Amino acid sequence: MPTRSLRSSVVRWPRREAVEEALKAWLARHPIPGLLALGYFGSYARGDYGVGSDLDLVLVVEESPLPPYRRAAALPLEELPVPAEALVYTLAEWQALPQGSPRFAQALRRETRWLLPPP
Repeated sequence: MPTRSLRSSVVRWPRREAVEEALKAWLARHPIPGLLALGYFGSYARGDYGVGSDLDLVLVVEESPLPPYRRAAALPLEELPVPAEALVYTLAEWQALPQGSPRFAQALRRETRWLLPPP
């Protein structure tokens, strides 16, 4: 979590390396059934994060009975050291993303740092 110096009002936000290590540990504690890929994008991936930045995750799973807007709700993201949001795609949705959302797919392809690369 963010820390405050004892004699200062300055807040230090966790560095990317610390957040990435925490994400790896989180994944080890919470195996996700059918997980094919896990990465993060946005300010942490680009390196321009700062106080208040969140961690934007992208996960690809084999399949899911849940609609896309409900998939991330089951993930204990509150255990990560910074606020986090997750996009959870099935493999079929992931493969169709470049046709349905070409600009977003290109941005993900360009800046995502993969801990577990997609198939």
